Amino acid sequence: MTKQVKAFIFDLDGVITDTAEHHFLAWQALANDLGITFTREDNEELKGVSRMDSLDKILKLGGRENDFSLEEKNELAHKKNEHYLELIQSITPKDILPGIEILLEKIKESGLKLALASASKNAFTVMESLQLKDLFDVIVDSNTIKNGKPDPEIFLRAAELVEIDPAECIGVEDAMAGVEAIKGAGMFAVAVGPKESFPHADIVYETTGALSFEDIMTHFQAQK
Repeated sequence: MTKQVKAFIFDLDGVITDTAEHHFLAWQALANDLGITFTREDNEELKGVSRMDSLDKILKLGGRENDFSLEEKNELAHKKNEHYLELIQSITPKDILPGIEILLEKIKESGLKLALASASKNAFTVMESLQLKDLFDVIVDSNTIKNGKPDPEIFLRAAELVEIDPAECIGVEDAMAGVEAIKGAGMFAVAVGPKESFPHADIVYETTGALSFEDIMTHFQAQK
């Protein structure tokens, strides 16, 4: 019997909107305060990674991974987030990435469930600013899970909340760790970005503007 798609589960940053620049500027400001050089290239390593894991990577980058207690690291992470929250105040529906609104509309018109699985602790705030929050049946962020991507927990949790078998879900991601999480959850993986970056994705689109509901569904049905 052919499997049927019953839900789409989206990542947020880099898929629905691009807050990567806001994250970069907030992390860079914190790194500068700590005397650590943090570049855009370094920031690429943080895509799809949780806030505390990102902080650990930055501290290691500057050789300061053993300089802070857990309490102090929590304070640093909070400081970064406060700066990030200031930066995202300017986000509006105009910041929704190309092609996403059309794709979301087609998913809803088809009667499929729609969920968000984001490593961001500010997913609800961003989705409200984009005026997309009410379109989604479920939003899962890192506040409600123990393990970050590439662990599949966040995608499995989203599937559980929409009450859909993971094998009947399609995950959409722009980070390698995210695609690994989707595949680890037993879902069909759609990746956005350079094809060579996603050897384990089921289908890859260079940009969000290239995403096609019909094409994704055709590829899902063609699975063996």
